[in-house]
Amino acid sequence: MIKDILVHIPTERPPRPAIEASISLARSLDAHLDALATGYIRPNLTYITDGGAATAVAAVFEGEQKQAAERSAAALAVFELEARTAGIAYECRSVQDFPAEAASTISAAARLYDLAVVLQPDNNQESFDNSPPIEILLQAGGPVLFVPHIFRGTFNATRIGICWDGSRVAARAFRDAKPFLSRAESVVIISINEAQVAPAEASAQKLLQHIVRSGPSATLIELTAERSEVAPCILSLAADESLDMLVMGAYGHSRIREGLLGGVTREMLKTMTVPTLLSH
Repeated sequence: MIKDILVHIPTERPPRPAIEASISLARSLDAHLDALATGYIRPNLTYITDGGAATAVAAVFEGEQKQAAERSAAALAVFELEARTAGIAYECRSVQDFPAEAASTISAAARLYDLAVVLQPDNNQESFDNSPPIEILLQAGGPVLFVPHIFRGTFNATRIGICWDGSRVAARAFRDAKPFLSRAESVVIISINEAQVAPAEASAQKLLQHIVRSGPSATLIELTAERSEVAPCILSLAADESLDMLVMGAYGHSRIREGLLGGVTREMLKTMTVPTLLSH
């Protein structure tokens, strides 16, 4: 059951995709929605302790804090207007801090919620708003709904796709998505290269049997693809099947191998076209 949701409101990028998706979701679930906006203090201040120079730096820092507070207040004003109109239960708060500290703060806050909603990072745009969604995914310990920056309108997950490879993180994502699955009209299990990765006791066919027991109609689509084509294959299938949401596990590897997140996960975060529930 999802009754307590946190949404991260961007302050440097258009906030409406995250606002519209989170508010419509909270309304459909009759859930409480907390909005947290982070105003970033630019990390380019030099701290010195010498007389007048120190006073000048302090004045610059104070100005940065003020601008950060103004940015977060402006973003929250957009959210609050929409939340009041929707008639949902909500609260707002803002954080003003350096980017790394702000990301850590919101990640810690997200640990107390049933679900966190964030905006998809945009690698084509340099922005401090790109970091908190990834930190929340890695640090919150719960499901995170990534909203594409192209998203507009009402979020209503009637057709859901589950990306399945029989792994622990895929199973975690499947369990985290059950509140959505119980309300869905239909479910599509997407299995790619299963013979290479999925244990027999956790096959896509067995998952299909378990989902059917729970109520929604379900189908299984099995495909093969090169590793570099897995993410495009999933997104193409999502379009063909008119899916409203994808569910998948988020893989983490060492920095030396593939960075903080696995290759397929990182590619999905770059190119997603539908809201995607990720669990790490």
